[in-house]
Amino acid sequence: MNVLELSEQEIIRRNSLNELRAMGIEPYPAAEYVTNAFSTDIKAEFKDSEEPRKVSIAGRIMSRRVMGKASFIELQDSKGRIQVYITRDDICPGEDKEMYNTVFKRLLDLGDFIGIEGFVFRTQMGEISVHAQKLTVLGKSIKPLPIVKYKDGVAYDSFEDPELRYRQRYVDLAVNEGVKDIFMKRSKVYSSMREYFNSKGYMEVETPILQSIAGGAAARPFMTHHNALDIPLYMRIASELYLKRLIVGGFEGVYEIGKNFRNEGMDRTHNPEFTCMEIYVAYKDYNWMMEFTENMIEKICMDVNGTTEVKVGDNIINFKAPYKRQTMLGAIKEFTGHDLTGKSEDEIREICKTLNMEIDDTMGKGKLIDEIFGEFCEGNYIQPTFITDYPIEMSPLTKKHRDNPELTERFELMVNGKELCNAYSELNDPIDQLERFEDQMKLSEKGDDEAMIIDKDFVRALEYGMPPTSGMGIGMDRLTMLMTGQSTIQEVLFFPQMRPEKVVAKDPVSKFTELGIAEDWVPVIQKAGYNLVADMKDVNPQKLHQDICGINKKYKLELTAPSVNDVTEWLGKLNS
Repeated sequence: MNVLELSEQEIIRRNSLNELRAMGIEPYPAAEYVTNAFSTDIKAEFKDSEEPRKVSIAGRIMSRRVMGKASFIELQDSKGRIQVYITRDDICPGEDKEMYNTVFKRLLDLGDFIGIEGFVFRTQMGEISVHAQKLTVLGKSIKPLPIVKYKDGVAYDSFEDPELRYRQRYVDLAVNEGVKDIFMKRSKVYSSMREYFNSKGYMEVETPILQSIAGGAAARPFMTHHNALDIPLYMRIASELYLKRLIVGGFEGVYEIGKNFRNEGMDRTHNPEFTCMEIYVAYKDYNWMMEFTENMIEKICMDVNGTTEVKVGDNIINFKAPYKRQTMLGAIKEFTGHDLTGKSEDEIREICKTLNMEIDDTMGKGKLIDEIFGEFCEGNYIQPTFITDYPIEMSPLTKKHRDNPELTERFELMVNGKELCNAYSELNDPIDQLERFEDQMKLSEKGDDEAMIIDKDFVRALEYGMPPTSGMGIGMDRLTMLMTGQSTIQEVLFFPQMRPEKVVAKDPVSKFTELGIAEDWVPVIQKAGYNLVADMKDVNPQKLHQDICGINKKYKLELTAPSVNDVTEWLGKLNS
């Protein structure tokens, strides 16, 4: 790497790295470093009345106060932070004091990983700390961390730019308190859900992510190509159709927690790659699944937070079962005043116009109803509410309602104004299923790029017979948002999808050499801020000469400096 691409701090740290190696200290040792304690456990288990506990800990240096022959540092391990007291004579008991005077005081930096062996004690200020007896270098940080400082509960020098935090999550986790807790809670959400399913005897399975037909949901897929088979494939938009094949095969209850991919918009609640859980249980219906779902979510909330209440933004959401139930058409009537029961597609289209909605000719009856509900109803449901009995046009994989053939036995769970769960009494009539797929193809021909494709193998599976089944899908990212009180999906994804990182535009070296500039001087000129040849237009030759010669001296490049006349000639060619 060209030294001119580095900051002053990065250069200093690389020099320290070389000095450590020259002293015979490997900054990135290969050997295992054995630890026997974590910061939080040390503090929790400390007793003044007991003999000092011997500990071996490791972590990052996050702050330090050097006071001559004695110093304090704050060490951050995977669980928290603890103060370490370091004295010269304790870590350097012999005549050689270089480990303290040179390594610790001069060559180590904030962000470096070290190991400490010593004993636990309480300082005169009452803080439980580790008295170091041995220090080991474990990993040199050659790029400075944006260390966040805390005083009286207030954060200073915060690393809070969302774009930087999401793009450099490793830095976010290292310096921002509370971020790691969100992802630890996410892990608890998963383990609690699995525990609930496994206790019922349901089996976790895996189904294909690359699929020949993008089925199981109304969504736009990502496409790819399989070279060996020479066929197009789709990234999975849902695992539904494969899981129901397993019910056909004889499993009574199966579930999968896995990635889905939808080539659609990105916003505060959507990411093109997201995690979904789907579960299917034989001999059940959507009424059973509603009770099953609300009990599951109540359990998860208790396991994760120790309470059924969670604060999300300004709302306190209570996940204590049971949850309110409301039909979809009933919700639309409540919030728009229009009763869509028995209405034709043309009649609903007119109602949409009355409501000043933006619609187009590709939208069928189901899509129009969905748009009305989304615009006028969905955001009103803050507390958990089951929206039930969806029109048949909206639910091509759902069993017809037992009391009304125009509806289906389907529910969605709305929380904090967004859909969290989607569930059906699954359609197991193969003739009805094929007709529904054919209706979807008609929508596709009208231009609906989210309409389902006919999955003939799935229809064939149903022809062999599938028992009455209820299925439910839940967005794990949205569930984690709710359980952790976050308002954006990016906060609960380790690495959310981002636009490409912006790169400073620079002219090629040839553009500069055409002006008579030596190739060695091009990086110097660009370091001075003239990334494009056009940036030098109308620049004073004396100033440019002073800028680049200053850089040559500062970074000890030892390049033969051009004269002011040389610089004047460069600029003359540029301005001619």
